[in-house]
Amino acid sequence: MNKIIIKELLENKEVNKEYVISGWVRTKRSSKNIAFIMLNDGSCLKDLQIILDDSNLIDEYIDRITTGTSISVSGKLIKSEGKGQTVELIAQELDILGESDPETYPIQPKRHTLDFLRKNAHLRFRTRTYSSVFRIRHGLSFAIHKFFHTNNFYYIHTPIITSADAEGAGEMFKVTTLDLMKLPIDKHGDIDYSKDFFEKQVNLTVSGQLEAELAALGLSKVYTFGPTFRAENSNTSRHLAEFWMIEPEVAFSDLNDNINLATQLLKFVCNYVLKNYIEDIQFLSERKHKEEQSLKKELRSKNTLLDSLNNIVNNSFNTISYTEAFQILRNSKPNKKNKFKFPIQDWGTDFQSEHERFLVEKEFNNPVIITDYPKTIKAFYMRLNDDQKTVRAMDVLFPGIGEIIGGSQREERLSNLKNRMQEMSISQKELWWYLETRKFGTVPHSGFGLGFERLVQFVTGMSNIRDVIPFPRYPSHVEF
Repeated sequence: MNKIIIKELLENKEVNKEYVISGWVRTKRSSKNIAFIMLNDGSCLKDLQIILDDSNLIDEYIDRITTGTSISVSGKLIKSEGKGQTVELIAQELDILGESDPETYPIQPKRHTLDFLRKNAHLRFRTRTYSSVFRIRHGLSFAIHKFFHTNNFYYIHTPIITSADAEGAGEMFKVTTLDLMKLPIDKHGDIDYSKDFFEKQVNLTVSGQLEAELAALGLSKVYTFGPTFRAENSNTSRHLAEFWMIEPEVAFSDLNDNINLATQLLKFVCNYVLKNYIEDIQFLSERKHKEEQSLKKELRSKNTLLDSLNNIVNNSFNTISYTEAFQILRNSKPNKKNKFKFPIQDWGTDFQSEHERFLVEKEFNNPVIITDYPKTIKAFYMRLNDDQKTVRAMDVLFPGIGEIIGGSQREERLSNLKNRMQEMSISQKELWWYLETRKFGTVPHSGFGLGFERLVQFVTGMSNIRDVIPFPRYPSHVEF
């Protein structure tokens, strides 16, 4: 007898054959002579209806089968006359793998709030919403690797433990083997890290960019896709302490090349999930629409989730400079009426999420790429423009998300790079290896960072970033 997952069975639809199916019970309906069980194994959104019309099976098992019970069923697949399904399985044999107490099992066949499911995150994979989210997350991950492989990139594993702070943020998790109750102290009264495993202070990485640049300046086209960490004590729906980043780096590439690469990647992955996960997308689109009905009209999304994804795939993005964006924001009604939490007044202001979303959702109703930011608000490694005021940076902004990609053409000129590091008090001694790439055969190159969870958020329509990563890490939360 063929052992098969529900997804394959529903796709093949080969009736009058016998199969073995395992899964978890969503619902059951029963009478004296017949019972109907809706079974799901996580392989797809749809359930498979199991029919028990054998009185012996009903008598032996039906009272023990409740929502959440895991079972294995063998039987014959037949055409179904029921609404919303094409096939169903007539059970011949049944085995209960794990019972589920209906009095204590928290995931019941009703609509639960997302907050409730976050508190029961160890079981949320069994719900339609989260199983759809994580199937799509898998699809996006696969599509990213496929895109880069097809375009002749090499996948590089950059270090998780590092001594470099690529962003200069300082909000890093420290890694040590020292006994915290008996810390060694040097002659200056500081912790003596020479006694530690690496003989210096190290941290969990905030970015693999600097190391990826080293690889690109020998392999030409590389990318990283791995976990990054930020010890930012921010307990909000937009921040995680552990998240995943996609970071391509390309030699012989300028800012325009970088913009094109980012655009192509975003269009490719959105198109991939539309083609391969349309049922999950449609389900989440409907869920989001229903959820927003309780909001004020002005707070609802202008487009459905499905429309937003098709817009990414089929339309061009708007590209404007920081100065153009600044003028739009400064002259906007929300700014003039003091509706922004962070008013836009002086050129050089760093845009906040509210500004980014205004540009995307109100001004253009379309993804926006902002280029040429003031050097004072960007990182040391971004290439200085001829005006000596701006750098060749680019941010891609998406509706509902704000910034989803941040990148730049990198500063390949050694003297300019040293000057910027000095201006920003970044140790040239610590990054000697980075500087040497500009000393020996330097070339123009560029790259960007794409926050994977923000991408998953956009594609799934989930409003809280904790809902798009299997095991979220945030202040005071490190369970399962």
